[in-house]
Amino acid sequence: MPISQPDSPSPSEDTTTPDALLHTGAGGEVSPEDLVLATGRDITPKNLAWAERKLAAEGPAALDKLLP
Repeated sequence: MPISQPDSPSPSEDTTTPDALLHTGAGGEVSPEDLVLATGRDITPKNLAWAERKLAAEGPAALDKLLP
């Protein structure tokens, strides 16, 4: 699906997501739920406990390590 630019009269053939739209959110607060969802797992007590331990050990950077 082409991405159109607001100031462009016609859709662009470039399908690359602009850098301004790419972010992990690690600059803000990261919750255990965020970490679990980033791995593609279901939110279960076991997965939340894992995410809490990982966040305690690595901080918000844990999310950056999971996302491309």
